[in-house]
Amino acid sequence: MHGLIPEPSWPAARAALADALTFWFPVACAGCGALDVDVCDACRAAVRPSLHHGLVAPGVEVVSALPFEGPVARIIRSFKGEGRTGLARALAPALAHALAVIPPGATVTTVPASRSADRRRGYRPVDLLARRAGARPIPLLRVRRAPADQRGLDRARRQSNMTGVFAARNPPKGPVVVVDDVLTTGATLRAAASALHDAGADRVMAVTLAHTPRHSQHPRESGGIGT
Repeated sequence: MHGLIPEPSWPAARAALADALTFWFPVACAGCGALDVDVCDACRAAVRPSLHHGLVAPGVEVVSALPFEGPVARIIRSFKGEGRTGLARALAPALAHALAVIPPGATVTTVPASRSADRRRGYRPVDLLARRAGARPIPLLRVRRAPADQRGLDRARRQSNMTGVFAARNPPKGPVVVVDDVLTTGATLRAAASALHDAGADRVMAVTLAHTPRHSQHPRESGGIGT
């Protein structure tokens, strides 16, 4: 009928809503704060991989893709702590580069978070990153008891805090690769590797998105995860 205002199409309505949200909540680069972009070109250049090799335990090698500093650290913190899941697109290529060095046919699994952390975030950052990087992680590990917050603990107390945290189901034959986000003292990865060995894994190695630079001077002694 003449005189009626046509109903807006859904694509047009979604575009208008997106424009409104951008006006009231402008997007900013997670690395430097530049407006109107998730990750600017300069910060995207900072997430180009530079592999770091180390050991978290005798016979357990770890490969990390990036140093956890500057824009890289800020982008990872935004991804994990601010619900900016879209940042996985910028971070995943570096993790994929590290995963490319694992043995053919290896089973990939991830370090699980506590149920409370999963509920709080509404997603699992490490699993999301691993999938974006082209891996298909199999859940071999579970949290048996909730550890205390690792932040502020020294190496010895981190290790004590993580002892016995994980349990594992029987892993498949062949190497198992444990994926996590940030390598710090090694306590989390050592606990994960120990649980997998106890469950019958023949060989365990680890891959992380980033590592804390203070461990780079002694790469064969670098340690586990800062979460």
